Amino acid sequence: MAVRAAVLPAVGSPLEITGIELPDPGPGQVHVRLAAAGVCHSDLSLSNGTMRLPVPAVLGHEGAGTVVAVGEGVTHVAPGDGVVLNWAPSCGACHACSLGEVWLCADALSGAAAVHARTTEGTDLHPGLNVAAFAEETVVPASCVLPAPDGVPLTDAALLGCAVLTGYGAVHHSARVRQGETVAVFGVGGVGLAAIQAARIAGASKIVAVDVSPAKEELARTAGATDYLVASDTTAREIRGLTGRQGVDVAVECAGRAVTIRTAWDSTRRGGRTTVVGIGGKDQQVTFNALEIFHWGRTLTGCVYGNSDPARDLPVLAGHVRAGRLDLSALVTERIGLDGIPAAFENMLAGKGGRALVVF
Repeated sequence: MAVRAAVLPAVGSPLEITGIELPDPGPGQVHVRLAAAGVCHSDLSLSNGTMRLPVPAVLGHEGAGTVVAVGEGVTHVAPGDGVVLNWAPSCGACHACSLGEVWLCADALSGAAAVHARTTEGTDLHPGLNVAAFAEETVVPASCVLPAPDGVPLTDAALLGCAVLTGYGAVHHSARVRQGETVAVFGVGGVGLAAIQAARIAGASKIVAVDVSPAKEELARTAGATDYLVASDTTAREIRGLTGRQGVDVAVECAGRAVTIRTAWDSTRRGGRTTVVGIGGKDQQVTFNALEIFHWGRTLTGCVYGNSDPARDLPVLAGHVRAGRLDLSALVTERIGLDGIPAAFENMLAGKGGRALVVF
């Protein structure tokens, strides 16, 4: 079957919107017609080589759509069902899964090495992060689809598959923000906006949003930020000034940059907690001295996929959406078509623009 998709020919190359040949679903596979897909920095990390997975590839890992057909043995979804794509399915058998830490599954990205489709010239294509959501249609393993929650439009539900799970989970599962605590969120993209809303839901008394762009203040305040700072070399001092010179209880870093991680750490109180969500490159080195680690008693924690279990957490998030506590539209600054993906990537590379959602 011929469909259009956004293909990454090689690391560092521009994305190409082109036709691909998609196979019929085999045993244990599901054919999905996409309703929407989020443009995420993790896809950018694949395109620039920060994350290394096989190419050429069809990118896109945050999506939702409708089941067209299922292969032999698939019983949890059927044609016509709405589904949310799960780019990091757990195997259920590795050491991490046995501990209940499904977000650290050793085999979560093993599907990225598979042949997903072919170009019209016959070149093999891989699914960038398992699900190849930057396409009109995709064929994925059954473990990569979850029933879409009732009451959430598919064009919004796409965001639940990565940005919201990650931002919400960073606050509720990793940092474990408690009622009345103070929070700083560094980076007001899709994940950051989800983290701000999650902190509000958790009952944070003060939520400081930090970003390099002054233009994102309105977005941040709409999501629940009580204060907004444009990032500078005095950010940590300004945050302490907003918190009685103590620093925040929790900092959530969503940029993946050494300077931002260090500033997030410096912005927390003695005994505070910093959760790093952003994916940084190997060249982003963060340094601490031994005395400050002892003296400040702070905790620095990595966070993968929000430490979330999608099967468990999607219904919880949907409940917040239906109750009006979680506004998915607040995460989107632009709705584009498939042809707009290359320009959206260029905007991300240039540090411009906001959160784009591809609507098919």
